[in-house]
Amino acid sequence: MSIEQRIKEANGRLKANHCGVNIEQIGGKLYLRAVLPPKPESKHTKPHQQRISIAPANFEGVKLAEREAKKISVDLTDNTFKWGNYLEEEIKPPETIGDWIIRFEEDYFNRRERTLKTETTWKVEYKTVFKVLPRDEIISSEILKQAILKTNPDTRTRKRFCLVTGLLANFAGLDFEASIYSGNYSSKRRKPRDLPTDKKIAEWYLKIENHKWRWVFGMLATYGLRNHEVFFLDLDQLREGNQVVTVLDGKTGYRRVWPFHPEWFTEFDLASVKLPEINLDRNNSAIGGTVSQHFRRNQEIPFKVYDLRHCWAIRTLEYGIDISLAAQQMGHSLNVHSTLYHTWITSRIHQQAFDLAMSKSDRPKPPKFNK
Repeated sequence: MSIEQRIKEANGRLKANHCGVNIEQIGGKLYLRAVLPPKPESKHTKPHQQRISIAPANFEGVKLAEREAKKISVDLTDNTFKWGNYLEEEIKPPETIGDWIIRFEEDYFNRRERTLKTETTWKVEYKTVFKVLPRDEIISSEILKQAILKTNPDTRTRKRFCLVTGLLANFAGLDFEASIYSGNYSSKRRKPRDLPTDKKIAEWYLKIENHKWRWVFGMLATYGLRNHEVFFLDLDQLREGNQVVTVLDGKTGYRRVWPFHPEWFTEFDLASVKLPEINLDRNNSAIGGTVSQHFRRNQEIPFKVYDLRHCWAIRTLEYGIDISLAAQQMGHSLNVHSTLYHTWITSRIHQQAFDLAMSKSDRPKPPKFNK
C-alpha cells in the first residue's frame, strides 16, 4: 500500500469521526491542516487555516499524525489548544530558497509525468519566477513579497509571480498570502493589436519566396493554428484534398479545424504539402519559436506571424460561427476564447453582424402604432 493510500484512509477515518483536522503530505513531511488560532506574534487576529509539521512521510508517521489529529480536534473543541505544544517541533534548520526550489521541483514532477509539455510549463511559468529569487538567502515571506513588488502592478507578470511565490510559500509552510498583491490583470485589459487585413495577408503570401515557408504561412492563415501545430497535422488527409485538417498533437492535443476562408485552400495550394525540415525533437514552444524567428529574421512579413491566428479567430465571428465551435477549433476553453478574442472585435465586425441580423426576413419586428 502506498503512503498516499495510507493518508487517504486515515483522513477518511478522521472525517467519519467529525474531526476537523486533515493529514497532508508535502515533499517528505506530513502536516496537519486545520482552522487553528493565530500563532504567537502572528499578525492574524482570528483563527484561520494553518499547518503543523508533524512527522516524516512514512507509514509510522501516518499513525502518529492520525493520533495527533484526534488530540488537536479535542483540544480545539474544548478551547484548550496551545501552540506551545507544537512550535518546538516546527523548529528546523534554516533552509535557503534554493533548497526549497529543488524540493518543490522534485514534488512537482513527482505529481506530473515529465514530458516536453510539462517541462515547458515548468520553464515558462515557474523557472522564470524562481530565477530572480536569491537562492542563497533563507526563505522568508518578506523576500517573496519584495520579488512580487518588483514587477509592474496589474500585469500578467505580476499575476504569475503571485501564483508561483504563493505556491512556494505554501510548500515551505510560510504564513504568506501572495494573492493580495495580484492586482486586476486580465486578458480583457490587453490593447487590441493592429491586425492585418485579409487582403494584406493574401498579398504577403505571394511575396514569400521560399515555397515551404509560404505553405506554412498559408496553413497558419487559413486554419488559425498555433505555430508548432503545423508540424503535427494529418498530412495524408491534406494531400487527398480534405479541407478539414486534423491536429494530431500539440499544446491542446487532437482536434479538427475548418478553413476560413475555404477559398484559400485552393488559392494557397495547401493540398501540396511542403513542410520545412526543422528539429522536432524539442518542446512546442521551441518549435513555434523557430517559425516566428524565420519570418522575423527574413523580414518576409510586416506583422507577427501569430497575428494570423488572431485574424482567424476574428474571421470566424464575421462568418457567424458559434463562439463555442470556434473555441473548440482553436483548442481553447470557451472562457479563454471569449475573454481573449473579444478584445479584438472592432466596430466594423459589430456593424457587419448588425447588418446580417437586419437582413433576415424572420427577424423580430416592433408593433405598428398610429401616429
